[in-house]
Amino acid sequence: MPDDKRRSRPRRPQQGGRKQYGRNSGKGRTTASEREARETRRDRGEPNVEERPRKPWSPQSGQLPKWISDQLARITPKAKLAATTEHLMAAATFFSSGKYGKSLSEAQQAKELSPRDATIREILALSAYRLGRWDKALAELRTFRRFTGENTHMPVEMDVLRALDRPKDVEEVWRAFAKMDPGMRETRNEAKVVFGSFLLDRGDARRAWEVTNPKKMKAEPEESELRTWYVAAKAAHELGDTRTARQLLEAIERVDIAFPGLDELGRTLRND
Repeated sequence: MPDDKRRSRPRRPQQGGRKQYGRNSGKGRTTASEREARETRRDRGEPNVEERPRKPWSPQSGQLPKWISDQLARITPKAKLAATTEHLMAAATFFSSGKYGKSLSEAQQAKELSPRDATIREILALSAYRLGRWDKALAELRTFRRFTGENTHMPVEMDVLRALDRPKDVEEVWRAFAKMDPGMRETRNEAKVVFGSFLLDRGDARRAWEVTNPKKMKAEPEESELRTWYVAAKAAHELGDTRTARQLLEAIERVDIAFPGLDELGRTLRND
């Protein structure tokens, strides 16, 4: 993912698993309100959130695990299942090899056969994002979130809104994300990076620092944590705290000397 979220080059979509959601509580009994909600989703042509398995998967893998195939089989007409599966597998393969135009095309054909499948919408969204097709990406990201209730790709959604120059909507998605179960640490970090970079773009270094300030710095940070530190270093520099910015820069260097943007930030700090 680019260190400064420049709009000219799309940021890497999120990878990894999705957070777990609980099934209906109780001894296997379904309440009237739960049945009513399920029927409403069915009438709208939406899958039931609680029925979608929550297991680790990323389009980057290029493979379809059994739980995705099983889900597809549940909501796709039998006469269309084989063709849908073929298009979805092709989309995943093309996505994993960086052929996003072909991935988008295959996923679109799969969507026409099975419009209620969340995985198809996910690949469509991320393929469009990689191609810089912001409106298409946004529509599919929001459909994916509506189908699943997951916050996995909300950082990508904010990045798309940032590229579309819709600052109020970026703020709205950030507030919605902050109210949700934080989910995976990588997703939380990616959200901080996107929103912190957005704030820096708008000259609000104080809020950017509040969002990205690493109160604790691990000796062996994850890649997403390094990106958070980088945005925090830029915010500290903008606030005139060169000492903190240099400490963050040195911490990143100890882990990844080739981190994107590190040389540029280092030159800026040396010139202060």
